[in-house]
Amino acid sequence: MGTATFMQGGFVFGPLASRRLGRSLGINNVPRKTCSYSCVYCQAGRTPHTEIERRAFYEPAALVAEVTARVEKVRQLGEPLDYLTFVPQGEPTLDIELGRTIELLRPLRIPIAVISNGSLLWQPEVRRALAAADWVSLKVDTVHEDIWHRHNRPAEGLSLDRVLAGMKRFAADARGALVSETMLVRGSNDTDVALEATADFIATLSPTRSYVTLPLRPTSEAWAQPAEREAVDRARWIFWRRIGRVVVLDQLADVRPTCHTDVVSLLRTITAVHPLHHDEVELLLARSGMRHPLLEDLVRHGTLRLEMHHGERFYVAA
Repeated sequence: MGTATFMQGGFVFGPLASRRLGRSLGINNVPRKTCSYSCVYCQAGRTPHTEIERRAFYEPAALVAEVTARVEKVRQLGEPLDYLTFVPQGEPTLDIELGRTIELLRPLRIPIAVISNGSLLWQPEVRRALAAADWVSLKVDTVHEDIWHRHNRPAEGLSLDRVLAGMKRFAADARGALVSETMLVRGSNDTDVALEATADFIATLSPTRSYVTLPLRPTSEAWAQPAEREAVDRARWIFWRRIGRVVVLDQLADVRPTCHTDVVSLLRTITAVHPLHHDEVELLLARSGMRHPLLEDLVRHGTLRLEMHHGERFYVAA
């Protein structure tokens, strides 16, 4: 077990609308950029030091207390809440307390989701932790070694064969919903040969859904651009033929918070996980009864930072 590096609150954000999970309350269970990959398309920037050693990052009781308080507030307001989702700024399975925390959240009687890159599933204890969740998403961008190293930039000590074998073992015993996610980057993993091999592997997992996504927000590497429309259409066809249950997410999601959310706190927590388009920020402010001057103040005071991507304005946590 690695040395504990304890987080001081800030575990929860939302609830927000999710295209896959309905109204989802996000949970940050690892510090920012604590990850086994440094994907070229990562919205949170490069991972300074990739790692695969699991350790404790928080006291489970503290995280559960913060989640419980937010859930109670949402319920008092009579608002829907479909999932509690572990979707941190890194890889959630690096958290050695993940399985225990999921069990401690069970009394809330809300389905639990985990969005993982799947890189640690060769470890039996990681498979056991994820098996406690109701819905699990695994990243499968490629099954080719050269693309994997260029695209996902894995931590030292990881083996693609072992990663894929771990996913297959997990899928074979999965009791909850299992989905896959494949991010298509132009000129990287979007050739027919790459797509066919990826789809063939995903088919062995028998996922509930296979999601094909694009890097639509600012990426850690400027060259990591969305695949061309023709490649996306080919991917849809190839995945449909081999897997059947494919959904292409090629547009930004509509960020719809509860109208009772502290909008400044919400902006801080969301932009720490992924950049928000200017229009998304404006919409959040408008739905909270606020307007553009607040956005200018947040940038001027160093809460948010403006970034340009394909000529579009995005905001990230400063």
